[in-house]
Amino acid sequence: MVGFKNRYMLMEVFLDPDKDLLGEGTPIILTQFNLSKAIKDSILVNFGECGLGSSLGSFQVKHVNPVTKLCIVRSSREEHRQVWSAITLVKSIGNCPVVFNLLDNSGCIRACKDTALKCETEKFKQISTKSLSEEEIREMNRCLDKLKLLEN
Repeated sequence: MVGFKNRYMLMEVFLDPDKDLLGEGTPIILTQFNLSKAIKDSILVNFGECGLGSSLGSFQVKHVNPVTKLCIVRSSREEHRQVWSAITLVKSIGNCPVVFNLLDNSGCIRACKDTALKCETEKFKQISTKSLSEEEIREMNRCLDKLKLLEN
């Protein structure tokens, strides 16, 4: 018997792309709730209720790092292109304009998690050259630890 097939998308979120706000004074804090709400709203607007119902079966925002702005989104293999296109059509979260960039699309969470760890450590090195508060450094380390424990 074959298990349920999922796709995992590693996305980078650019908040207010007109400005360079890498780690400093971001206008909104990214959470799993507000990301999933924005994506679900985009699916509803662009694909209707049937599209939303078909994609909600396995849709989940698995991981969000509010410091590096990386997130992992899970969707079914059959619906991942629809979810991906809806993500690219998201224009704002709350009142903050956003742009999404797909970094990795994988069939297993372990491969996506490894790519996310590499990306997050590189972004953390970039950000750490700027002045980060101790609270942001603790948040970053907490998110890295949480990502290392991430499984289905």
